[in-house]
Amino acid sequence: MRECCQPIILRPSELDRLAALAKARIRSFAPIADRHARVLILGSMPGRASLEAGRYYAHRQNAFWRIVCELLGVDPGSSYARRVQALKAARIALWDVLQSCSRRGSLDSGIERESEIANDFPAFLRKHRQIRRICFNGAKAASSFKRSVMPALGRRALRYSRLPSTSPANASVTYERKRRAWRAILKS
Repeated sequence: MRECCQPIILRPSELDRLAALAKARIRSFAPIADRHARVLILGSMPGRASLEAGRYYAHRQNAFWRIVCELLGVDPGSSYARRVQALKAARIALWDVLQSCSRRGSLDSGIERESEIANDFPAFLRKHRQIRRICFNGAKAASSFKRSVMPALGRRALRYSRLPSTSPANASVTYERKRRAWRAILKS
């Protein structure tokens, strides 16, 4: 009979399989946008709670919907469909920079850079010609966009704003400071 504290020895193939499970390839959602959008808000990649719920910013401690709803005059407790409708009515689109990637856990810091595949922004911006401002929800979205997307865009008349991440992991920035910075989404 084995003692409880003896090490378990795994073969290399088992280690590879466990590593693959720990960092599965994940995919983002379709954009929320209509043809009248003037502002595009970009995250990096949905977190685990959002992927499980099948909707943007589903983690209950993420401040995204609370901030956006306050700025748009919508009840943050309203249905997801109502919040999406409010974004569209304000001519704001929502998407992620990355179409897919491998990530350990739920944080941006767990995204493996070499696994990043960007969404098709040239096609998106051809379809949404009125977009004039792109706002990034945090540093990872901005850096991934700059590295993977900007070279393919060429010279476009777009304004860029990096906003503080609404993630609960960005606890060093107060809610009020985030909210003030996020007023940029109201400028087109």
